[in-house]
Amino acid sequence: MRAHENSRFRNVATLAAVGVLSGVIVAAAAFPLAAASGLIAKAGAVSFDELPASFTVKQAPQATQVFARDGRTQLATFFDENRKDVTLQAIAPTMPQALVAAEDQSFYKHNGVDVRGLARAVVVNKTTGAQQGGSTLDMQLVRMLATYAATDPQQVVEATEKSTSRKIKESRQALALDKELGKDGVLERYLNMAPFGHSTYGIYAASMYYFGKTPDKLSLSESALLAGVIRAPSDYDPMDEGLRAQTLERRDWVLDQMVKTGAITTAQATEAKAVQLKFVGKTPSNGCTATRPNDYGFFCDYFQRWWLAQETFGSTTYDRERRLRGGGYRVVTSLDPVVQKAAQKNVTDQLGVNNKEALMVAAVEPGSGKVRALATNRTFGIDNPANPKNKPHSNPNEADRGVRGTYPITTNPLITGGGGVRGYQAGSTFKIFAAVAALQKGMPMATEMNAPQVYRSGYYAPQGEPGSCSDIPRYCPTNDNPGMAGRHDMWSAFGRSVNTYFVPLEEQAGAYNTIQAAKALGIRFLEPTEAAHAANKEQADTWGSFTLGVSATTPLDLANAYATLAADGKHCEPTPVEQIVDPEGAKIDAGAPHCDQAVPVEVARGAIDIARCPVGDQSAFGKCRGSTAGGVHDVVDHPVAGKTGTTDSDRTASLVVTTTTLAVAGIMADPDFPETPENMDHNKINPAVYETLADAMKGKPKVDFPAPSQKTAYGNQKSIPDVSCASVDTARTRLQEAGFNVKVDNAPVPSNCPAGSVAYSDPNGRSAEGAIVTLKISGGSPPPANPTDNPNGRTGGPGPNNDARPPDTIIGQLFDAN
Repeated sequence: MRAHENSRFRNVATLAAVGVLSGVIVAAAAFPLAAASGLIAKAGAVSFDELPASFTVKQAPQATQVFARDGRTQLATFFDENRKDVTLQAIAPTMPQALVAAEDQSFYKHNGVDVRGLARAVVVNKTTGAQQGGSTLDMQLVRMLATYAATDPQQVVEATEKSTSRKIKESRQALALDKELGKDGVLERYLNMAPFGHSTYGIYAASMYYFGKTPDKLSLSESALLAGVIRAPSDYDPMDEGLRAQTLERRDWVLDQMVKTGAITTAQATEAKAVQLKFVGKTPSNGCTATRPNDYGFFCDYFQRWWLAQETFGSTTYDRERRLRGGGYRVVTSLDPVVQKAAQKNVTDQLGVNNKEALMVAAVEPGSGKVRALATNRTFGIDNPANPKNKPHSNPNEADRGVRGTYPITTNPLITGGGGVRGYQAGSTFKIFAAVAALQKGMPMATEMNAPQVYRSGYYAPQGEPGSCSDIPRYCPTNDNPGMAGRHDMWSAFGRSVNTYFVPLEEQAGAYNTIQAAKALGIRFLEPTEAAHAANKEQADTWGSFTLGVSATTPLDLANAYATLAADGKHCEPTPVEQIVDPEGAKIDAGAPHCDQAVPVEVARGAIDIARCPVGDQSAFGKCRGSTAGGVHDVVDHPVAGKTGTTDSDRTASLVVTTTTLAVAGIMADPDFPETPENMDHNKINPAVYETLADAMKGKPKVDFPAPSQKTAYGNQKSIPDVSCASVDTARTRLQEAGFNVKVDNAPVPSNCPAGSVAYSDPNGRSAEGAIVTLKISGGSPPPANPTDNPNGRTGGPGPNNDARPPDTIIGQLFDAN
């Protein structure tokens, strides 16, 4: 066949195909019932009436916007496609007019398919090689919807392939779409889905990016330019100096087309062409590392981690992330901008941002668990290895290997834990858990015990290890200074942070019970070995030093634990969310508080009452004497409770303070090198915490803590019989008859009583009915005039807050001769 005859044959075949296609479309448009009842036209192997008349109108991905508690301060935006749907009424009328003029001038004359335009385009394309679309706005929208509905790459290809069968399917669906949405609905959906270049999708994102304004404020000239960009965003890019001239020519062409459709006059077009457009190029932040100001970065990351753990948003992490980045949610978080600003200022004022030490603060609302602030002296961001700002690792061994530190830039969740961050020792702040466990067993706050400078506990510890006794394999904690020794009740012992009161208190309440109290109040045990140990009752009951704060925790958990006590024992899981609303305005309850009564109300009130002592407040019974951070109450100027904490060798320093409405906890540590030889300074951490609380409470009403009952405070006090020098059996009988429970510690102690007899009871004098009285057994030799013990067991030197230091972790066996 000759060349010109072959070409003629192809043209005839094309015309025939167009005739078939046109006939099918006309038949379906004009005689839908006939098509449904058997009017079938074939194009290749596709049966027109077997194609779906309608389909699910897929929602295109939209950006999720995240705000602070006030609903105005934007923290972050999450998106795969920068898009925010708006109604047609929220778009300047010139924009849909320009779109119709540029893309489908017969839009209001057809019912989804322009038969003549489609046929003309097919003929021109096949006979001349030119490219005419022939697709209506409805058909283009069908193509976009089909692309978003695709579940695999092949479906994307099929949705955009240039074939007669695809055109037929697209035409049928366009007819259904036009009927389902109506003209305004098609325009609204189209304008919200169309790509406009620079990773902007939809008219809202395009208007904000190019002109820095919402689409209802678009001018005629701006509308015409954006309508012209849609056809080929990479060719018509006003942000590219090399393409700006042809982009403006495209705008002028659109204006001419608007004159042609009657949308505007020639004079309006001429005026619009003369406008010198100003382009902004305003790209929204995407994700937490782009959050500005950077103060919100660590909270944003906490929110994102929380979201990815919520099954409400999908069964897998991948599904949840897609929902976050494409679900178009409006999230109002729990972050309070006032509290966050105060926390960030106080943290950076105290320590700056370039220190290897991290000063980390969290604020939680009692009774709801809502996280009001997360601040630290770090910049939240991804460390660029080429950036000289990040410092070498503070652990010399890691530094020698070239590992960089997490300061001043990091994305590690230092304040909240997770992602490999397991927390930091919080020292004597953990003494509250022994008090809670004791109160739960019915021991009153007035429980008195003799607290010597060195306490020979019933917990096993190999001789020679830190914290062990010098003469026996026992755990022998000491106090920070000899002046702490003497008789104490819970008020004075907690106020002065007396180690040798709280270790025996934990013995009497039970180490396992103490650990369970910590769990109930919100301590998570992120370190795997500690978590396993705490979960096993037999092992947990050997953890003699737990009450002295040797377990790792985070500022968030510590704040939440004390917030639980301030809320009368009501524990709520920490949450970063106030409200989540989907694009249709429906509320999602994923952020609703999840609360339970962790401990009885009376127990919580008792614990808070003793916790008023360390921070300079006064208990409801006037029993506070001594404090470790006595100036806190005057600065906060509200009823306040809390506790300081310091670990062995001052490796960490902590403070937690709470009112009835806000708990703030801070820990100062070196996250990269927990074994640092550097001393953490309470003169840094303390002001950062209490000044944050003071700033947050300004102007708020002063609400006192509810007082515990007389029974919680004092119990049924009874005299303890003097059993010194009696036999163990005799002493046990006398004490039991007096209403006390008895334990025997067989480790011999210096005494003038005969060897094997009872040297003394602990406590002695008076105690609550049912309390545990421990019998100490005489070794038969008198005590030295100036007793000393435990040369290896010093738990830290004096600090600026006179806090007692706990030793390193001791895990041993609790001796009980009963």
